[in-house]
Amino acid sequence: MRVYVPLTLPGLAEAYTTGELAAGPFVAYAVTPALREWCRSDDTEELEYAALNRAAVASLRLLAADPGASRRRVVVAVDVPDRAVGADPDPGAGPGALGEVRVAQGVPLAKAAAVHVDAPEAEKDVTRAAQALEAADGGDDDAASVVDGAEDHDLLWFATQEIPGLVGRGE
Repeated sequence: MRVYVPLTLPGLAEAYTTGELAAGPFVAYAVTPALREWCRSDDTEELEYAALNRAAVASLRLLAADPGASRRRVVVAVDVPDRAVGADPDPGAGPGALGEVRVAQGVPLAKAAAVHVDAPEAEKDVTRAAQALEAADGGDDDAASVVDGAEDHDLLWFATQEIPGLVGRGE
């Protein structure tokens, strides 16, 4: 199953250093029955894009919690065995949990299929979105609009061989 793991650039650098994307169990995003129903689509690419975007929002949350991190969302796509993935969370968890899964075991970074990262030009909007996240969660419509502004930026696709350049270790 393809899962999308939210990170930050410092998190990606740590994964590059240790060789482990994440120790299990950890949260990721995938095409789940609840996400499929929410999207009302059977198009695989559209559904995977929705799961990627859910992970991008989770990356934004990681950025909001780490003011020292570069203001670029990071999502790593990785294939894991189906048996390692737990189902959707509690249905009462709210729309933010759509597509959320738990991966039971650690995943080596070498298993990653691709890395998705904001372009440097997105940093201003991502910074504003991270700052507005708490107010948006509290129901502030203006803040929610600011958070949505980060979603106007598509994440760029990078091959795993490009990770050293992304984390400042151009080898």
